[in-house]
Amino acid sequence: MASPESRRALAVAALGVLLLAGSLALLATSLSASTAGSQTASTPATAVGPEVAALHDAGATGENVTVGVVDVTGFDTDATALDGSVVDARAFGSGGTVRNDGRNAHGTAAAETVARVAPDADLYLATFDSPDGFRRAVEWLVTEEVDVVVAPVSFYGMPGDGTSPVADVAQRATDEGVVFVSPTGNLARSHWTGRYRGVENGTLTFGDSARNYVRGDGRDVTIWLSWDDAHREQDYTAELHWTDGSRSKLVARSSPYPGDGVPNERIVARVRSGTYYVTVRGPANATGARLELSSPTHDFQHVRSAESLVAPASAPSVVTVGAYDASARRVEPFSSRGPTPDGRDGVDLVAPSHPDAADTDRFVGSSAAASYAGGVAALVLDERPDLTPRAVERRLETTAVDAGRPGADPVTGHGRLRPVRAVGTRNATG
Repeated sequence: MASPESRRALAVAALGVLLLAGSLALLATSLSASTAGSQTASTPATAVGPEVAALHDAGATGENVTVGVVDVTGFDTDATALDGSVVDARAFGSGGTVRNDGRNAHGTAAAETVARVAPDADLYLATFDSPDGFRRAVEWLVTEEVDVVVAPVSFYGMPGDGTSPVADVAQRATDEGVVFVSPTGNLARSHWTGRYRGVENGTLTFGDSARNYVRGDGRDVTIWLSWDDAHREQDYTAELHWTDGSRSKLVARSSPYPGDGVPNERIVARVRSGTYYVTVRGPANATGARLELSSPTHDFQHVRSAESLVAPASAPSVVTVGAYDASARRVEPFSSRGPTPDGRDGVDLVAPSHPDAADTDRFVGSSAAASYAGGVAALVLDERPDLTPRAVERRLETTAVDAGRPGADPVTGHGRLRPVRAVGTRNATG
């Protein structure tokens, strides 16, 4: 299994795609999607894990269930593992294509994971490059009457209380009868939130310092700063600085991002190896505004992992899935967590961060976990087609096994996903 450091490097490698997608970001990336064949009931247990294999052997394969997968990278619809599964695939963006000029490994890996867990499910694939494209993609999937939507994407810089436009898209899909599955995000080590109160000369302090250090190693740095709507008319700015310990130099200053209708700014900068830190500037006096600072590319020195859930996973109706390290028997340190600013736990359950069904060491993180859970949701509907989205969510939650402190909590939700227990096939054991 890939180390945390290599996982971070792999997540950053897709940044060129992210820049094309504006405020979109991947939660994990696959640099080379597997081309293993589609799973069947006779597929060895090592290919999908013993629990899913037992469900296949018992006849739960996702037959008569439709799953939509929506991703910013696009899809290789000719991947062997998707053979015979894809009913339709469309692009929702400016000049976009489903294949996205070959930059489609993440979306392909997500769709393949769903296809291996639920091999007889019909797949609808949608790619997009903007918040509006995401809305149109999900609306298309709802029109096609899919049963489950898996959205392994993240919109940084949006509020985590479920009020963002993309969270509203997910909420409306659920209201239309769709089980909507989304990852928590991978920001637990690269997220800070707090009030604009400790202010010195118009600069926020993180504890006893105005500097929040990041590690510069030649990769592009992306940093998002957002604040609450009540302070929309105020201006807050993130600045990236280089330092050698005695000297400092401004490298980049955040710019407003108008593409999603919420108060936020973004830095995208190319840096060399060295020492870098972020400062946040705003009004001269404390305003009490709630600020969030996050980076999909680099970890921070001053971190607050609580409230690090991303949209659309922050929507109340979404099945929000965190990343679980099965070998270490713990939630991944990078897996985003609740609670949400409006007081919900936020996380519903956790699933393997590198599920057997992914079939590649490079598809790791909460995106992989959500794709796996989405496939299991399809198996639940295969056995119980009359369940509502809320009933499917409750079944996944109540059959999960505690993975943290007893009971539901903002880190592990209701616990670790158990496919056999969730699906409830009489002849399956695992």
